[in-house]
Amino acid sequence: MKAAAFEYFRAVGVDEACALLDRHGTDARVIAGGQSLVPMMAMRLIRPTVLVDIHRVDALRTRAMTHDAVAIRACVRQCEIERDAEVLARVPLLGKAFPWIGHQQTRNRGTIGGSLAHADPSAELPLVAATLGARLHARSAGGERTIDAARFFTGPMSTALTATECLAEVRLPVWPEHAVGTAFDEVAMRKGDFALVAVAAQVALDDAGRCTRLAFGVGGAAGSPAVFPALAGRLSGSDLTDHDITDAANEASRALDPMTDLHATADYRRHLARGLLARALVAARDEARAKVRR
Repeated sequence: MKAAAFEYFRAVGVDEACALLDRHGTDARVIAGGQSLVPMMAMRLIRPTVLVDIHRVDALRTRAMTHDAVAIRACVRQCEIERDAEVLARVPLLGKAFPWIGHQQTRNRGTIGGSLAHADPSAELPLVAATLGARLHARSAGGERTIDAARFFTGPMSTALTATECLAEVRLPVWPEHAVGTAFDEVAMRKGDFALVAVAAQVALDDAGRCTRLAFGVGGAAGSPAVFPALAGRLSGSDLTDHDITDAANEASRALDPMTDLHATADYRRHLARGLLARALVAARDEARAKVRR
């Protein structure tokens, strides 16, 4: 199939893009890399009558680092971050997630902001953002606002962005602890396919090997990434034993409300989440333990 007819505008600045979105409202869609939007348009799953292309907006193609966060503008290509050693050193969970994102060709064109704004429940970058508690910066003709990741992803292909807003930036927190371990894992029908279930984990330990901070989440099992801050908080101060991890994975999987589709049943997704989460937490803990100063 081919996409339905549409008007095309190439914005040269953020203000112009926001003005176009304000003018056309729900008829418009923002396009940058097009790795998610174009296939959906080709299959006529969505039929925007206006496309606002932001991929040449220079102000949206930069990244910056502070002592406590990495700020990535929306049109930065995924492959750029995948190859940025400084960013990956400060947000190591990104480095674990990138190999699972589609194929290299996908990452060459796909943008960081595009994946987040598209909000596919099986996508890896939304899961990383939700797990780490990222903050997302939106712009519109009427102003700007910051949205916590916990409120940003509202359902399948659905976010807190309004029709007249453009995602401008994501700020990923940097954990200052010396001993930090990360892990990312998923199961798909084949390499590069959408994840049936994906998991992410990040663990920080003190010099005695006790857990000082923990974050973990599950993607693909529901309409948006599921994270468990209360459960993670209860494990802070523990030795994070195998028993602790097993209990946490069991409790998290019970809290999920997975979907059933032609690829997997809800019970199978819950089973996958439990096993993958336990494995990821062990891997992240063991990586952190290897960095503990003895």
